Amino acid sequence: MRGRFNSTQRNYIIIGLCAILVIMGVGYAAFSSQLKIIGTSNIDSTWDVQITDIQSSVVVGTPTNQIEPTHDKLSATFHTKLYKPNDTMKYDITVSNLGSLDAKLDRINVPENESTAISYEVTGIKEGDLLKSNETALLTVTVKYNNVTSQPSQEELNINFNITLEYSQAPNGYEPPVTGMTPDDLKALAVTEGDGLYADEYESGRYIYKGVNPNNYITFNNETWRILSIDSSGRIKIVRNELLPDRAFDTTGGTYGSNNWDRPSDIKTYLNGEYLESITVNKEKIVPSTWSIGTVTYDNNDLAGQIANENGTQSQSANVGLITVSEYLRANTNKEECGNFSLNNDNYSTCKTTNWLFKETIYWTISPDSSNSYYVFHVFNTGYLNGNYSEITNAVLPAITLSSDISLSGSGTVGDPYKIN
Repeated sequence: MRGRFNSTQRNYIIIGLCAILVIMGVGYAAFSSQLKIIGTSNIDSTWDVQITDIQSSVVVGTPTNQIEPTHDKLSATFHTKLYKPNDTMKYDITVSNLGSLDAKLDRINVPENESTAISYEVTGIKEGDLLKSNETALLTVTVKYNNVTSQPSQEELNINFNITLEYSQAPNGYEPPVTGMTPDDLKALAVTEGDGLYADEYESGRYIYKGVNPNNYITFNNETWRILSIDSSGRIKIVRNELLPDRAFDTTGGTYGSNNWDRPSDIKTYLNGEYLESITVNKEKIVPSTWSIGTVTYDNNDLAGQIANENGTQSQSANVGLITVSEYLRANTNKEECGNFSLNNDNYSTCKTTNWLFKETIYWTISPDSSNSYYVFHVFNTGYLNGNYSEITNAVLPAITLSSDISLSGSGTVGDPYKIN
């Protein structure tokens, strides 16, 4: 027989059930509150870094956009048409952090430029820069039609250029990239294979950049230059990335001119006069130097002996000079096939592919030919080395020496060249 609850028992049961419901309600409310906090935290942290604008402007001449520049997330594309030497177009790219997370620029991807007629310069933000939430940054790409002796193809002048940016979340305690790199810091980056900076086996304490395209780009005078070498005292020799227009080495030193740089030659007078005056930025970092102007024997097979001959005669002090024949040879990583004058000329079609100093335009060196007083060596647009009359005209690759007390920022890539602090 089933038992029955009296009125008092029923009241106790009802009170107990109510208490259980209250406890369950409190627990559910607490659980719901916890979920809400977690959910809110996830929603507030957003990642949204993108290119938001591109503005193009003509700097020099009459270049045009074949198609208006476009952008998609962190990729920008330009279609530029250049018509004549010195035509220059500039693109200002705005990058915005629309999210709530701070971002760090890891890499600027710039296509490799295989044309000597066209140059690209990337300035503004650089790899390692911080882009905070709700801030914008500017990247500028400048495209220029260089002064060249041979007419480039229409394909070279119709430029389709794409640049992409890689960003990642900046961790807590973000520190900006290390700045203040010294010449000794550069030497510490020396390699033993591939493109890069090498200890010079011929001159103790000296380092030289070798290879197809080492990361030796440096901004000087608001132009792109490249580091050639670092001497034992830490002074940095640099050469202009873009050749200067053709001119004679010398025209007044005899029937066919003179190969004596110190005479002074016409080219020395120009570089240390009119050209030096055109340098307006970082000019105070130039160190007047003597230049190796000893004679070179054509087609010799003794690079060590050649260097000794070159260094055996030093010029008077000058701010601007030219490279020697041996400096051209030492910039090559392929020592087996290109390690001296004779090997280079026997294998010039191969050697030019592993030497960043090769240009598709003939240019002067500073080295006189030992065979006569009016021949000066130049680097042919094939990579072949030969002497010719000093009165003829060739392109000019100016070289200067920077003080050892400079400090640099950047990574030396074409997209993030070293900059003098």
